[in-house]
Amino acid sequence: MRVPMSWLREYVDLPEQVTAREVADRLIRVGLEVETVEEAGADVTGPLVVGRVLSFTEETHKNGKTIRWCSVDVGEAEPRGIVCGARNFAEGDLVVVALPGSVLPGDFAITARKTYGHISDGMICSARELGVGDDHTGILVLGPHEGKPGDDAIPILHLREDVLDIAVTPDRGYTMSIRGVAREAATAFGVPFKDPVDVGFDQFSSPPLSDDGYPLRVDDPVGCPAFASVTVVGFDPTVPSPRWLARRVQLAGMRPISLAVDVTNYVMLELGQPIHGYDRARLRGPIVVRRAEPGEKIQTLDGVTRELDPEDLVVTDDSGPIALGGVMGGESTELSDTTTEVVVEAAYWDPITTARTSRRHKLSTEASRRFERGADPTIQAYAARRVAEMLVELGGGRIAGSTFVGTAPTSRTITIRADHPARVAGSSIDADTTVRWLRSVGCDVRVEDDLLTVTPPSWRPDLTDPNDLAEEVIRLEGYDTVPSVLPVAPPGRGLTAEQRLRRTIGRMLAGAGYVEVLAYPFIGPADFDRLRLPEDDPRRRALRLANPLSEEEPFLRTTLLPGLLGVARRNVGRGMTDLALFEMGLVFHPDPDAPPAPRPSVDRRPTDEEVAALDKALPRQPRRVAVVLTGDRQPASWWGPGRAAIWADAVQAARVVAEAAGVELTVRAGDTAPWHPGRCAELVVDDRVVGYAGELHPKVVEAYGLPARACAMELDLDLLGLVTTPVPAPRISPYPPAKEDVALVVDAKVPVAEVEAALRDGAGDLLESVRLFDIYTGEQIPKGTRSLAFALRFRAPDRTLTDSEVQAAKQAAVDEAARRTGAVQRGA
Repeated sequence: MRVPMSWLREYVDLPEQVTAREVADRLIRVGLEVETVEEAGADVTGPLVVGRVLSFTEETHKNGKTIRWCSVDVGEAEPRGIVCGARNFAEGDLVVVALPGSVLPGDFAITARKTYGHISDGMICSARELGVGDDHTGILVLGPHEGKPGDDAIPILHLREDVLDIAVTPDRGYTMSIRGVAREAATAFGVPFKDPVDVGFDQFSSPPLSDDGYPLRVDDPVGCPAFASVTVVGFDPTVPSPRWLARRVQLAGMRPISLAVDVTNYVMLELGQPIHGYDRARLRGPIVVRRAEPGEKIQTLDGVTRELDPEDLVVTDDSGPIALGGVMGGESTELSDTTTEVVVEAAYWDPITTARTSRRHKLSTEASRRFERGADPTIQAYAARRVAEMLVELGGGRIAGSTFVGTAPTSRTITIRADHPARVAGSSIDADTTVRWLRSVGCDVRVEDDLLTVTPPSWRPDLTDPNDLAEEVIRLEGYDTVPSVLPVAPPGRGLTAEQRLRRTIGRMLAGAGYVEVLAYPFIGPADFDRLRLPEDDPRRRALRLANPLSEEEPFLRTTLLPGLLGVARRNVGRGMTDLALFEMGLVFHPDPDAPPAPRPSVDRRPTDEEVAALDKALPRQPRRVAVVLTGDRQPASWWGPGRAAIWADAVQAARVVAEAAGVELTVRAGDTAPWHPGRCAELVVDDRVVGYAGELHPKVVEAYGLPARACAMELDLDLLGLVTTPVPAPRISPYPPAKEDVALVVDAKVPVAEVEAALRDGAGDLLESVRLFDIYTGEQIPKGTRSLAFALRFRAPDRTLTDSEVQAAKQAAVDEAARRTGAVQRGA
C-alpha cells in the first residue's frame, strides 16, 4: 500500500514539522512494515513554469518530421522560442515549460540548443517527461484556470510528494487504505483521528439509501452479506479527472484512466472498500448475485475469457455473468468514454470465497487482495454514496436512485483478563493501559472487575481470541519495552537418552574426520537398481508418496545410502574426490498388513482412537547412521604419500559408533548388496546383526560415478539402543601394566575378530586390552595362512602382577586361540 503524506494528513492531525521518515519510524514501531519512503518528484529540479503558447508556425523538414516553432510566454519580459514536436495544443493554451537549467526525471538536463534550424530555449513537457503519467503522445495541456505564465508548475502538478510504501501482512487488511493507515498513525503519535467514514451512518439499522435504485437481488447472502448500488444519470464522460485526484491515484500505485474509474479507485484507496461501476445502458435486466452454473463463462476486463467454477460468486443480469464477485468486472458492462449512466456497486464479499476464486483463476487484483484479507462489512452503502456524490460533483448529472440488500454481521465478543497482555509479554502493563490501547484500535471495551469484554471493530476480522488482543496491546505499548528474559527450563527435563546418544555419535564421527550431510529422504526404482538389490530384497518394498516432488523419486527411503551416495557424486562432480561423509536419519519400512490411515475432520481435534489408528497406519521408522568414503583417507604431503580409504576405514567408523553407544561390536564376514562380496563386514552386537560395512561393489561405484573402491557403512541405531545399558565409568588401576606381544599363524580365511575374541576369553580378567598391530603374509609362513601380531596389555586393580601371572595369562590366551581357531604361535 502506497500512502501519499498529504492524503494521510487529511485524517491525522500530525505536527507540521514531522517528516515522512519519522512517520515511517513510528508506524514500524507499532508493527507495520514500511519498506521505503519515496520522495516522488525529487528528481525534478530547476525552473519548471507555466507557459502560454502565443503563436506557432508548423515546419516540415527533410526527414519528414513536422515540428512547431512556438512563441511561449513564460512570465518574462520577452517570450521564448521553443521547438515542439507535438501538435495537440492550440494558441492560447497553458503548458508546462522546463527552462534551461532544469533537470527532469531520468537525469534529463534541459539546455538551450539548436535543433531543426532554431535555438530552442527550453522544452514544452509531456506527462511522461514530468513523471506524472504515461502519456507521451502529446504535451501536457493545463486547464485555463490552473495558473498564469511564469507560475511555478511544481505545486500545480502536485509533483513533489513523500509516499510511504507499506508491505501489508495478511492479518492487517485494514491498512490497505488511507483510513486504516491514518488510524495507526494517529495511535502512534497520540493525536486525533478524523474518520473519512461518516460515523453516524448505519447502513443496517435504517435504510440509508432509497429503494428506487436499480433492481437488485442476492441469492447467496453467505458469500455476499451486503450489496449496495447507487445510480448516477446525466454524467459527462468527457470531463477529465481533476489533477489532484489523478495524481493521488497515481502516487498510490494505480494508473489514472478516466473520471469514473479514477473516482472508484480513489474511494477504494481511501476507505479500503473496492468499488465497481456498470454502464447502465449495457445492463440487461436486474442484477443478481449467485454462484456460477456449470459451463458458464465470462470475459473479464483484462480481455480473458474464463470458464467459471460452481464455487465462484458472480454478478449477473439477464445476459449472464457480468462480474466475478470480489475479483474483477466483465467487459460486457464496462464503463467507456460514452457512458452517461453509471450503476455504482459496493459489496462485501466473503474472504475465503474471494481468495479461492482469485487463486483458481490466477487473477490477483486490487479488489481481491482487500476482500480476501477482510474488508469492513459495514461501509458499503456509505462508500457507494460517496462515489456517486463525487461523480456528480466532478462530472455532472444527478443521483437517480439507490438500493441496498444485506443484514448486519453477527457481532462477536471476546472475554479477556485485564492482566493477560502483561502475562503474555512478561512485563508490567496495567489494566488502564490495556483498556486504552484496545479502545484506540476501535474496540468496544466493558470492564467488570478484572475481566474485560471486548468487541472488536468491524474492520478488524483478525481479532478473534485473547492472544490477538494481547498482541495489539503489546505492539502499541512497544515491542522494545518487552524485556529480554531467557526462559527457565523446567527441572527434570532435558535431552533423552536417545538424543544424547545421537549427539555423542555425531561428535565422535566429526572428530574422526567425517562431515555430516542431510540428503532428501526420497528415492526411486533406479536407486534400487544402482544398488544391485535383489528383487526379493525387503529394501525394495518402499512407501509411495501421494504427491511426490519428482516422479523419478516417488518413494520414501528404506536405506540412507542412495541419498548419501548422491551427495558424494555431486561433490565428486565438482572436483572434491577425497570425501568422508556421514548422515543420521530415519528410514521407512511400510507394513503391508497395516490398515489404511483414517482422515480425521478438520473442524475438531482428533479423538484418541483416531490418533491411535493414525499411529498404527504409519510405517516403521528406524533411525540409522551411514558413512561413505572416497579417494584418500589421509592426504599426501611432506610427511609422505597419502593413504586411500579402504574397507577397514568403514568398519572403523562402525566401531566409533559402537564405542559412543558403549557396546561391544563383533565384526565378521558378510555378503549383502551393495557391498563387494569379498570385502563386506557384517556388524553384530549380542548375536544381532545391526549393520554392514566395507567396500562397495564395483558396479555400484560405477553406477553412482564415484572413484574406484569407494567404501560405505550403514548401522541401525535403534538396534544399538535396544541393547544399550548405562556405561559404568572405568576403574583406573594405580598399578603398572605388563605388556606382551604374541604372533599367531592362522588360516587366511579366519576373521581377525574371532582370533581377538579367543584371546580375550582365554586371558581372563587380567587382560586390559588387546590390539592388532601387524598382519604378515609371505614366504616365512605356510601358503594360505597369515600371521597376526597382537599387543596384549595386562593389569590388576589391586597389585603389581608378577612375571609368572603375566605369562600364565598370556599362555591361556594363546591356548584358547589355538583351540577355537587353529592358531599356532609363531616362533614358539
